[in-house]
Amino acid sequence: MLNQYETVFIATPVLSENQMKEAVQKFKKIITENGGEIVHEENWGLKKLAYPIQKKSTGFYYLIEFKGAGDLIEKLEIQYRRDERIIRFLTFRMEKYAVEYAEKKRKQKESVLMNEE
Repeated sequence: MLNQYETVFIATPVLSENQMKEAVQKFKKIITENGGEIVHEENWGLKKLAYPIQKKSTGFYYLIEFKGAGDLIEKLEIQYRRDERIIRFLTFRMEKYAVEYAEKKRKQKESVLMNEE
């Protein structure tokens, strides 16, 4: 059985939109090539950091929710560390209640968007 994970990474704010898309594609490819399945993703955009990291006060936040085996996390995090575009990352395994909550929130968001149209 595959576990469900959520990973959030912060990319350096000096990237262009294309460079950010390339970084996202790279990490999504690592997940799928290692037997993972992407469940959901969100671009949170440029946000102010709580404290400076590498003398930067803002960063591009990106969330990827995926299913995969435990050894996939190690491979993904090694790539985060090797990529100079990434200034911070966090990956954690979602327990079943967190998975249910995330799905419920997505459905609420979708229904709000549907009602606006």
